[in-house]
Amino acid sequence: MEFIRTRFLPFLMILFFVFILFFIYMLHMKVDWRLKNYEIHGLDISHYQKDIDFKKLKKSKYVDFVFVKAIEGFSVKDKKFHQNWAGLKANNITRGAYHFYRPSAKAKTQALAFIRRVKLSKGDLPPVLDLEETDNRSKDIILKGVKIWLETVERHYGVKPIIYVNQDFYYNYIEGNLEEYPIWIAAYRWSKPDVREGDWQFWQYTDKGKIKGISGYVDRNVFVGNLADFKVLQL
Repeated sequence: MEFIRTRFLPFLMILFFVFILFFIYMLHMKVDWRLKNYEIHGLDISHYQKDIDFKKLKKSKYVDFVFVKAIEGFSVKDKKFHQNWAGLKANNITRGAYHFYRPSAKAKTQALAFIRRVKLSKGDLPPVLDLEETDNRSKDIILKGVKIWLETVERHYGVKPIIYVNQDFYYNYIEGNLEEYPIWIAAYRWSKPDVREGDWQFWQYTDKGKIKGISGYVDRNVFVGNLADFKVLQL
């Protein structure tokens, strides 16, 4: 009996390690559950993605919409915005534009700068306020400025803007203050965000996405709801 155990022990150890390697490989190769569980998928892009091949992007799976960075503050214009904006339109990819908000700059000036830069058309998504910096301003000052931006932009385009925030910003600034706006939540994780799904409409779940037409990484997102729900949100 001892002879049998000694003889087969190396074989069993090899078999065990092969199983572990196979298990790790299967974990790596398994299909992302978000690609199966959500109907509407999208990206967000800026000059960091450099020159994009929109024809290849159009043919790629899981690209139902793309948000594009337009401006930061009131003067830092994304140098690829017009190229990206036109490329999406030419290839019939649903598009939206976002403003990287700076609490240290005047909110009204920022809103007017966004309005001058972004011309929305039928079928586009509502404008987006990207709130992820405090610039060392107090909560009251940040909320006051954000409300001015949202109200100014809503009056101009005739639609409620979307607010992009991470989970900490959601709990610190949005919850109890701006919940009437559509929310785009950033949470880079395998499981759903801690913020209840009914409280957000978009989820940015990774900044390590790979897709044909874009060299390097890109943010990936999902929309909660079906195609009919998505069309209601469009202009």
